[in-house]
Amino acid sequence: MSSDSIPAPTPITVEELIRQMAEELDRSGVFLGHGTDDPIDEAAFMVFHVMGLDHAEGEQAYIREVPEEQRQELQLLLRRRIQERIPAAYLLGKAWFCGLDFYVDERVLVPRSPIAELIGDGFQPWIDPIRVRRVLDLCTGSGCIGIAAAMVFPEARVDLADLSFDALEVARINVEHHALGQRVSVLQGDLFGAVGTSRYDVIVSNPPYVAKEEFLSLPEEYGREPSLGLVAGEDGLDLVRSILAEAADHLEPGGILVVEVGSAEQALERAFPGVPFTWLDFEYGGSGVFTLTRDELLAHQGQFVASRKEPGNVR
Repeated sequence: MSSDSIPAPTPITVEELIRQMAEELDRSGVFLGHGTDDPIDEAAFMVFHVMGLDHAEGEQAYIREVPEEQRQELQLLLRRRIQERIPAAYLLGKAWFCGLDFYVDERVLVPRSPIAELIGDGFQPWIDPIRVRRVLDLCTGSGCIGIAAAMVFPEARVDLADLSFDALEVARINVEHHALGQRVSVLQGDLFGAVGTSRYDVIVSNPPYVAKEEFLSLPEEYGREPSLGLVAGEDGLDLVRSILAEAADHLEPGGILVVEVGSAEQALERAFPGVPFTWLDFEYGGSGVFTLTRDELLAHQGQFVASRKEPGNVR
């Protein structure tokens, strides 16, 4: 058979391909939750990235025909997504957070924290945005939380701190990508050991909070992420205890601490039944995020320190 007789591929539009890919994702049983929460969004993320499309193009983007070369590339990505259970953000080297794009790879968690909504609101009503001059993103990973805060507070200085050298290499890439090197610093160390005696108006953290037993039951996609960024002891609170014990010493008067503990919310309430955690509600979904003021942290600091020193809780 001559090449002239080989039938040309049937044309397909962006919208049609997204729907086809979404159906395959749905049938495959992949876990969705690393930046997208339904098959259509996951498929659209991949198609728009590979084709260099912008959602601002509106309907014009969806009626475009997909070139055969890009169609084949997307089929390969889809196959890897399904067979290897690799989150799409790792396959593409990109994730979105607070409307900003970030480079990501398997050295960091895929950005997905509901804290994004709080950042977009300037941490209101928990603190007056006008007074925010210094922000610490503790356990920063890719740097997405701190970088987003730097964009919302253009006069503020932001420190990104993490224990992982690998994660901080990714954070530096993102600081450079967003041209924030003059205001955003990348610091290595174990929790507050990275910042010395520095004080902040806002300390925000999405630390590891998954209990060991829970981690073993998570979908395969979580196994692609660095366990250092997920697992935190028997009850998921190893790092949170240390953060609570030391945060007041690094907050300015009137400052606030914001921490995501996710699935460890009930364990935290059981560990500290007298602490007035303010649990935040999010319009766009998500839970397990609390805030405490500096005064509240100081009032219970002795309890936090004692808890950290209990057998099995020492870092």
